[in-house]
Amino acid sequence: MKILNLYAGIGGNRKLWTDCEVTAVEYDSDIAKIYKDLHPLDTVITGDAHQYLSDNYEEFDFIWSSPPCPTHSRMNFLLKEKGTKMRFPDMKLYEEILFMKHFFKGLWVVENVRSYYEPLIKPQEIQSHYFWSNFIISDTGLQRKKVRNDKGQTLKVKMEQQGIFINNFYNYKRDKRTLLNNCIEPELGLHILSCATKKANNINVSQSKLF
Repeated sequence: MKILNLYAGIGGNRKLWTDCEVTAVEYDSDIAKIYKDLHPLDTVITGDAHQYLSDNYEEFDFIWSSPPCPTHSRMNFLLKEKGTKMRFPDMKLYEEILFMKHFFKGLWVVENVRSYYEPLIKPQEIQSHYFWSNFIISDTGLQRKKVRNDKGQTLKVKMEQQGIFINNFYNYKRDKRTLLNNCIEPELGLHILSCATKKANNINVSQSKLF
């Protein structure tokens, strides 16, 4: 299976995937280097994931996209209370949902946080995430492990909590615990790929019966 992993971050969603060929796109070059360390067999591209989707979507069997979430997050209510200048929601999120729904022939999923507004397109909701996809994502039965960053929590503890161990952060200057906390948990990433694979297998079986 050829997979496109957009806005890849350090690849928490991808950690447990096997038997697949992955191309990851990440805008931040330092984060892309971390991803490459963690997933050395993947093709890692530093660039605009939104544009890469438009230019290359036909080359893949499965596409996972996790567009930036800050302009959609419920944290915007807290920012408004603090007097922060508010921003428009980044509508690339819905551009990608509509684009893949109508033009991509493979399987796809778009992930984001629970929004501060009623979603314009109804998502599936799993472990505090919104997912839009062209297949059903079954209940995992798993509880979300992530917790808010604790200033006393060491980076080592955070890596143990997430099951993602990083030796080299390169030039990444922001809170490394937040970088880990932003990952999709590997077990959830594997579960969603398994649901997509099951859907693909069902399609193949149905098509074979026609012939």
